[in-house]
Amino acid sequence: MNTYVPQVVPTRRPLVFWTVSAATVMALVALVVVAPLAAAGGQGELAQVIYRAFAVLCHQRPDRSYFIDGHKLAVCSRCTGLYAGFAFTLLLYPLIRSLRTTTTPPPSWLLLAAVPLGIDFSVKFFGIWENTHTSRLLTGALLGSVAVFYVVPGLMDLSLRSLQASKPRPAKFTLASPERIASAPSDYSAPERRI
Repeated sequence: MNTYVPQVVPTRRPLVFWTVSAATVMALVALVVVAPLAAAGGQGELAQVIYRAFAVLCHQRPDRSYFIDGHKLAVCSRCTGLYAGFAFTLLLYPLIRSLRTTTTPPPSWLLLAAVPLGIDFSVKFFGIWENTHTSRLLTGALLGSVAVFYVVPGLMDLSLRSLQASKPRPAKFTLASPERIASAPSDYSAPERRI
């Protein structure tokens, strides 16, 4: 039985996990735009299914949403920024970091990325001034982009763990019992054999 365990196992599993994740996120972002296009194209039932699905995550207020052909996107401008920023950065991720990297940046980076969004929300909430669709979109995109660097390492860790779980484990090394160690002959018992 070969007990050699290589330190680096060549695998495409992280690439597969990234590809599936990128395809899923791109499909979700596409649905944000498909909803108003379906509504404008006479596919009201399809549009309503998409709108209802996204209503779980977004308020979908018309006064805070972009429109295509007279129909609002499936999410508000801030959520559009979150989704688009996440999707764009996810697509670029392999060019920025290795897919085998499972470490995340310090949590403070994520908090810093949320600060502009918090400020943009607060100025409107407290009536200081009116924010815009563009400010909501950009602050959402910033947070969505930074969130990728916390989500992808977790996915890569899962991909590598599932690989390790599927590999057979080498036999464990066990120490000899204390009695056996004590009964072993010693060079100190025969001074003439010492070097």
